Amino acid sequence: MNSTDSNQPNGFEPELGGVWRQKGVFVDENICIGCKNCTHVATNTFYIEPEYGRARVFNQDGDLEELIEEAMDTCPVNCIHWLDYTELKQMEYERSNQVIQSLAIPPAMRRSQIMKRSRFNSL
Repeated sequence: MNSTDSNQPNGFEPELGGVWRQKGVFVDENICIGCKNCTHVATNTFYIEPEYGRARVFNQDGDLEELIEEAMDTCPVNCIHWLDYTELKQMEYERSNQVIQSLAIPPAMRRSQIMKRSRFNSL
C-alpha cells in the first residue's frame, strides 16, 4: 500500500481519538471582507488568497472543529459555513467560475500583475 492510498491512517479516526466530520467548511469569498480573523483563529484551516485578499480554506482537517466554530462565530460578515461534502464540491466548482472583485489591493500591486511584470522585465 503506497502513501497516497486513501486508506492510510490520518489520526482523525475515531479509534485514535478523532472524529470523522460529516461536513466541510466553506468561505463565501464574495461576502468575505478579508479581515483575517479566521486565519488568526484557525491557522491550519484558513489562509488569505493573495490575488483577491479573501479568506479561503486550504485544509479541511487542519484545526479542531471548536476552533473552526470560533472562527465562524467571530466572522464579522458571517461568510464561513459548514456544508455537506457533496455541496462543498459543488460550491468549490462554482467559485472557480466566479468573478471576484479585489478588496483593497490596487490592480498594479496584485501578485499576478507583479509576477507578469517580473517575467516581462526578465525577457
